[in-house]
Amino acid sequence: MSPDELLAIASRLVDKAEGDEQIEVACSHGVSTSVRVYDGAVESLTQAEDQGIGVRILRGGREGFASAGTLDPDVVDRLLIDARDNASFAEVDPDAGIAEADGVDAVDVDLWREGIFNHSVQDKIDLAIELERRVKTADTRITGVRTATYGDGASAFALASTNGIRASTRATSAGVGVQALADDGGQAQTGYAGDGAREPADIDLDGVVERAVSHAVDLLGSTKPASRKVKLVLDPRLSATVLSVISGTLSGGRVIKGRTPFADRVGETIAHPSLSFGDDPTDPDSLGADSHDGEGLACRRVPLVEEGVLKGYYWDSYTGRRGGTGSTGSAQRGARGLPGPGIHALSVQNGSAGSLDELIAGVDDGVFVFSLAGLHSGVNAVSGDLSLGVEGRIIRNGELAEPIGEATVGSTLQRLLLDIDAIGSDREHLSNGVSTPSLVIGDVMLSGAAA
Repeated sequence: MSPDELLAIASRLVDKAEGDEQIEVACSHGVSTSVRVYDGAVESLTQAEDQGIGVRILRGGREGFASAGTLDPDVVDRLLIDARDNASFAEVDPDAGIAEADGVDAVDVDLWREGIFNHSVQDKIDLAIELERRVKTADTRITGVRTATYGDGASAFALASTNGIRASTRATSAGVGVQALADDGGQAQTGYAGDGAREPADIDLDGVVERAVSHAVDLLGSTKPASRKVKLVLDPRLSATVLSVISGTLSGGRVIKGRTPFADRVGETIAHPSLSFGDDPTDPDSLGADSHDGEGLACRRVPLVEEGVLKGYYWDSYTGRRGGTGSTGSAQRGARGLPGPGIHALSVQNGSAGSLDELIAGVDDGVFVFSLAGLHSGVNAVSGDLSLGVEGRIIRNGELAEPIGEATVGSTLQRLLLDIDAIGSDREHLSNGVSTPSLVIGDVMLSGAAA
């Protein structure tokens, strides 16, 4: 369905509002393809169509919600009844309510590529098989590929509410991923890489092959390093991982609950003075770009940290009411779920420290990180404490040296921000919607073998 068709469905339900009740209706429709290959043949192939609708009703401070996975008219009409019934059982919440238009104009970002439909299913299978073949033949130490995948999707979303909000968007995306297996006769290692774009033609297949193979091969012969404090060098993908975790603690919802180490610190220096980042869904080059948030408000740039100083947090309408700030256009949701504050497109400004190679050359004793393990279990988002498994290569006097594994790095989110030593000028737009350069973080405890 087109965005206009979805908007018509949502608007029809909104027009059935009774009395002073508030209604918000979100609708979505999408199609997707996913391919997994193994040893030159299709292991799985899925083509799917997804529909969704969510109806939210506010009556007397009570919120009711109902959703369905179909846009069948009979089911859609029943949702209005169900949402009203659910509202009658809810507790009164003085902050409950749908978003109110705030006068911010939406930026027109083009997220749709017709080219995604020019590829047949066989073309998509062939792309995944070619990816697997190229990885397997790239180096004699590559013994196989654990998984090679291709996936794409095209989706539309629309929202209407009794507060006069009418918004719709549509977007396409495509991506690949591969996990290479390497063995030197005594030790096996794996290396994963992936890439995404608005359409298959823009996927960097060469880069995916190179990263997967080099990460697997370069870890062969890895040993436990001596325990000591080191500098970590993170390429844009690992920088995105770390900064995404940190930005997740700057949610208005966490601030209200006091479940973040950065609560009540607006105006304080919390990071190296050269670090600036925020949420910028208005950047058309980001795969996280969007024109409207999950409540139909215009997306906008939300500064979080500027020159090391915490400038604020990101809010949806509900948390913004509770926090007394209003929404920052940061609501995220699927049509069948309720909105909550989230980052659309984390954007980190370039530094002046040069390329990744130049960053490595400036480190006397450090680790060039290939992977960090335990991000879900090893990070305490309330206290900021972290302990993560690490793989990579030692940096000695500006040169890459032996590979390491079976080691951990320990610090806190607060210290990581303050201990940034250098920010590269190699900013990349990544497939997860994050745009960031490489980073060097100093004074991190590396735990491996006894020193």
